[in-house]
Amino acid sequence: MTVNFPKAVLFDLDGTLLDSAPDMLATANAMRASRGVAAMTLAELRPHVSKGSRAMLGAAFPGLDEAGRLELVPEFLELYDRELGRHAVVFRGVAELLDTLDRNGVRWGIVTNKPEALAVSAVEASGWTRRSGVLVGGDTLAERKPHPLPLLHAAQEIGMTPGDCVYVGDDERDIEAARAAGMRSVVALWGYRLPGDDPARWGGDVMLEQASDLLDPTRWP
Repeated sequence: MTVNFPKAVLFDLDGTLLDSAPDMLATANAMRASRGVAAMTLAELRPHVSKGSRAMLGAAFPGLDEAGRLELVPEFLELYDRELGRHAVVFRGVAELLDTLDRNGVRWGIVTNKPEALAVSAVEASGWTRRSGVLVGGDTLAERKPHPLPLLHAAQEIGMTPGDCVYVGDDERDIEAARAAGMRSVVALWGYRLPGDDPARWGGDVMLEQASDLLDPTRWP
């Protein structure tokens, strides 16, 4: 029996396709420097990246409460827009994976909680604009992950049913959204996780250590 790739694949962006943590670190350290705070390390920030700007601000400024972090979000996003693409790299194996999907006629796209304007810039910088069948950002629709709406919208945009799609992401919200949308899911263990996170409890269909594992069609759920 021949095993084929899925008909369609939707990916999270940060922590799944793109290692954007270095851009985020430059942003956080610019904010810390302007306040006379010493630079933090990539290891300190990396686990928080998939949790969003408020989580990263919490790591950068642990003394701030929720309201204080929220107040700094616009500054963080403005500075990040300047740093975007200057330090980030594509995760190892991702370029080969996307090439393989293209060669096999698999439709693929991106669903992220990153604001759409920043996501567009990141995708352009990576050279994926013409290749990605759809891009849904965190503010594209009325809901964002873990709500299933962004995934359902993306599937519709590329002419696929949810059952045709597999969603690949590195955060629990990704897996929750996939399950709610009726999509199979892959937990990207190569991404960002807090020390207390337990991906085995997220309910993903498959957990894989590296993007290159998905070059083998038998590894897909």
